[in-house]
Amino acid sequence: MEGLGDVHVPSEKKSRFERICVFCGSRAGYKSTFSDAALELGKQLISGTTIGETKTVADMHERKSEMAKYANAFIALPGGYGTMEELLEMITWAQLGIHEKPVGLLNVDGYYNSLLALFDKGVEEGFIEDSARQIVVSANTPAELIQKMEEYAPVHQKVAPSQSWEVDQLLESSSSGNPR
Repeated sequence: MEGLGDVHVPSEKKSRFERICVFCGSRAGYKSTFSDAALELGKQLISGTTIGETKTVADMHERKSEMAKYANAFIALPGGYGTMEELLEMITWAQLGIHEKPVGLLNVDGYYNSLLALFDKGVEEGFIEDSARQIVVSANTPAELIQKMEEYAPVHQKVAPSQSWEVDQLLESSSSGNPR
């Protein structure tokens, strides 16, 4: 399973984010720049003590629901299928109107260039609305990414009103096995 971090953003930076959910690979990858970027992001987000939470959940859906419930933003570092699946679900939830939180890609050494090009191709071919393409915020450095995420404001049209997609309702339906 891919790793995740839940950190508090230092208050002296006057960030609009209290908690950022970080999706990342469970492996370091072959390039030292991936680990270096993760450490730099940690320095940008953490001041003094690391604050996190470990919670046992029934399945991946409940895991993502819990993360979405408590995070003010999401950042994906380079990672594998699990990282990409979590990232894409948060993008989809934003498009649907489940949340209005920034979704950031730390594009270390162009790791996500092909994925970003695929998103652009989706717009070009009419599968992704141009305004929905703006859901994803990307940058090459942690400082630039955090700055862009601080400035993020949703501009896409939501598919459904957020009241019909409350995370608690999603969580309850996945736990009971019955959709609401």
